[in-house]
Amino acid sequence: MRRRVVVGEGEVQQVAAACARALRGVDVVSGEQLDQAALVERAGWLTALVGSLASGAVREHWNGTDLAQLASGVDRSGIRLPSQGWMALRRLGWTVTVPQGVYVPDRVVRIAQEQAGRVLRSAWWRAEVTAALLATWPADPARRTEAEWQALRAALPEGGVVATSVLLARTRQIAAFQARHGRLPADVTECESAPGAGGQVVLAAVDKQLATLERCPEDPARYAVLTLRLPVRPDPASRADWHPVRVRFRLPPHVPATAVLCAPTLRIRQGRLLLDVPYVQAVAKPERAGHRTAVAFDWGLNTLLTGGTLHLTGEAQPRVLTDGPPVVFRAAGVLAKADRLRTLGEHIAARIGQLRTLITSRQERGMPPDPWLVAKLAVLEAERDRVARRRTRLNAALARAAARFIVDHAIAAGASVIHLEDLRDMQARGKGRTLNTRLSQTVRGAIVTHVRHQAATLGIAVVIVPPRGTSKYCPRCLTAFRHHKAPNDRAAGWAWASCPNPACGYSTGRDHAAWQRIGARGLTHQHKTSVDRSNGTFVIRTVVEALDRASAVQQQTRDRTKSGPTAKRPVPGKRRRVPAPPGNRAPTARPGDKRPAGRPPTHPTHSSQERRRQQGPNTIGTPVRPHRPDGARLGAGFHRHAHTTPVRRRPWPSHHPKRSRTPGITQETQAD
Repeated sequence: MRRRVVVGEGEVQQVAAACARALRGVDVVSGEQLDQAALVERAGWLTALVGSLASGAVREHWNGTDLAQLASGVDRSGIRLPSQGWMALRRLGWTVTVPQGVYVPDRVVRIAQEQAGRVLRSAWWRAEVTAALLATWPADPARRTEAEWQALRAALPEGGVVATSVLLARTRQIAAFQARHGRLPADVTECESAPGAGGQVVLAAVDKQLATLERCPEDPARYAVLTLRLPVRPDPASRADWHPVRVRFRLPPHVPATAVLCAPTLRIRQGRLLLDVPYVQAVAKPERAGHRTAVAFDWGLNTLLTGGTLHLTGEAQPRVLTDGPPVVFRAAGVLAKADRLRTLGEHIAARIGQLRTLITSRQERGMPPDPWLVAKLAVLEAERDRVARRRTRLNAALARAAARFIVDHAIAAGASVIHLEDLRDMQARGKGRTLNTRLSQTVRGAIVTHVRHQAATLGIAVVIVPPRGTSKYCPRCLTAFRHHKAPNDRAAGWAWASCPNPACGYSTGRDHAAWQRIGARGLTHQHKTSVDRSNGTFVIRTVVEALDRASAVQQQTRDRTKSGPTAKRPVPGKRRRVPAPPGNRAPTARPGDKRPAGRPPTHPTHSSQERRRQQGPNTIGTPVRPHRPDGARLGAGFHRHAHTTPVRRRPWPSHHPKRSRTPGITQETQAD
């Protein structure tokens, strides 16, 4: 089903996936029209059958010897194993057990073997980390010494790449096993039970004898047709019980019409049949080095993202310039809603635990369970799942909106690279109950994933930069900051930073200073950018002290020389407060009336959309007080509580910047 994509010069293939929903199908043999319920039922039989076969194969080979054999890449004869999971398992002689009296086509067996092979291969990395931890087990697992950390890094295959948070999590897992059994585990197969391999059907392992995918001839840009053999009963006994079903579904609008569609993966979620359709397209190749204009962003809690644009000059001694004004993405209302959902979920979970205790106590005393308690438990479990789905959707919407905000500013600035800080090692421990909870709820990983996907389509590189010291030193003179509360905010905290250097005296928010340091470090360390072999992403792992000291950011000022007429720009939120001239009054105006200027205010159509502050029709409101969950309670929507800086296109000049008369200050002319 996969066709070759024509890649031109300076282009690469990008593989992405889109989720579609199948609503109806047609049984090719009987001609029966299958609605959504019937289609989900047949696909559910296939999913259950594949899941049972794959899970049985994983449990059978869940041991250290078989994991090492599969990860070695060669079979018992020394011949290299194929890259496909099902072919590798068949080369090793690992089969699946089909239930007695059930007929399963060989292509369905191939799907189960492919899913089992992927699960077993993915477990080998965890096995290597666990083996390194067991070989260098410290005297005190809660606190390793510097020598013990060095020994652990040396025992790992790629010790400098593995995040510290991963090693600490695995250490806690082994320590918990030791506390339960009084000994250390032999390998990862003792720490973890055999993972499941069901819940989906990977059609990438089959050919056209079982499934075919093609675009709809009537409307190839919007629709596609999947023809798949599905069972007509939960326990098919012969080949006649497998009928081809033609499913026509709509492609998401972000799938290009020129993209090549690949074999999808079937999933059943909440009574719906979902298809994860991979597609391949040719995109511009992002470059690791040679960047002149970049955007950088710093993570925060109150302000989720703070960033701006930086420019690297082309002089003999390059300098990093910035235009000064930052861009921010505030999502205090969204995070407050997520926190309320988390509190509600914890309350429901506590009630579920109490009901289960009551039901278990009755069973231990030989009494039948109370039907009222059982019914109430079912209602609470359904409510808990509903709250979990709401949290998932809210976090997904927040991640997509934040990623779109970052990429849009990169496009407007004409940047070829986006610099983000690496916060994988940040753990929500030891910082207080409130701060630990806020840190654990952030969706930084999801935002980075969405940013990489959206930027790759445009050929923009995303580089991860080490965060150490980015908010500690002044971006102008690299002097250690003094952190204190903001001068215009009475709340206590350390959100403001001031440079103690008398010659500098730079004072700004610590997030504003951090994104400048992140961008300057990324631009000056371009030659240190490496490609992570596990996922193909760009990352800067080490920082050169000499380059870091030379990465001071200089403020760029614009040339305000009057060279033409000033463009008229609307100023929202201002109204005339004086009477109109006598000759300009409306015919229906009475003496003494005032003429309102600008367009009339747009009032809400119903009370649930009322706002307490006046806001222009083309502006994005910025909160001037602590967030109150009034809009969330009244149902005003997601964007009522996400406030961003408007995107403005400010291209950098093509000529070289000129020196100012004041030493140490750089000016760069730019058209207003």
